[in-house]
Parts: sequence; C-alpha cells; structure tokens
Amino acid sequence: MLENKELYLKSTIFGALLGMGFGVALGAATGALSVTWVGVRFGAIAGGLLGMLTGALTGALTVRIAGRTGGVSTGAYTGMLFGAVFGGVLGIFIPASFRASVATFHVLILDVLTQGGFETGVLLSFLLSCIATMVGAWVSGRNLQVRDFTKTS
Repeated sequence: MLENKELYLKSTIFGALLGMGFGVALGAATGALSVTWVGVRFGAIAGGLLGMLTGALTGALTVRIAGRTGGVSTGAYTGMLFGAVFGGVLGIFIPASFRASVATFHVLILDVLTQGGFETGVLLSFLLSCIATMVGAWVSGRNLQVRDFTKTS
C-alpha cells in the first residue's frame, strides 16, 4: 500500500511540527483580536492543536501527491486545497455556544467572523489553508530530489 513508509512517516512528523509552530503563531495573532491575554492563550493553544493535525495530514497528502518529484508548487497547492476544505468542514461543526462566548468580547471583527456557521467555516478555512500551504510547500521542497540532466536515458 505505502511504497515508501519512511518518507510518509518523516513527512508526517515534520508536517505536524511545522503545523504546530505556524498554528501557534497564527492562532495567537487571531486571538489577539480579542485584546485579552485569555484570547491570545486560547488562540495559541487551539491554533497549535489544529495546526498539528492539519500539518500531519498535509504532510502525508503532500507525499502522496508530490512524492519525490513534485516540487514546492505542487506541495503548496496541495496544502492550499486541503486546508481550505478541511477548515471549512471543521468550521461548520463549531457549536453555537462557542460562537456565543466569542460574542461576549464585543469586538466588531470577532462578532462578524463568528456570527454564524458559514462565517466561522470561512474563517477556519482561510486560517487552515494558510497553515497547510506553508507546510505543503516546505515538506514538498524538502522531499524533492533534483534530477540530473547530464545523464541520458
């Protein structure tokens, strides 16, 4: 089933670590919109967890699609598409009680972004797409084996 299990394992672990790092940064920045330390901490923790999951899945998917010959663009576009779909699906299932608790901050941008399930889905879709694009590009670029054009077939 998996031709190169070592490459899948290495890319999945590396993608999870990258995703966690990017997720913490992006989550903390998003949490800073609440102008509270609680929001920053919650955003960083949620971003780290979602980033780790997204990064691991993106790393494995990038190996599946790009392999050793795909290149950075193939990984970036793979991550972009996967992150958008995955974030949209996760955003739809965020409970209304969580969205209501975000509304208690009375921050205009947060009120707009969490007003309904669609808006929350679009926000998560965008954020996870950003994380997955960075992870896919990095993993695919790391896995790329440069071809030797001096050899004849």
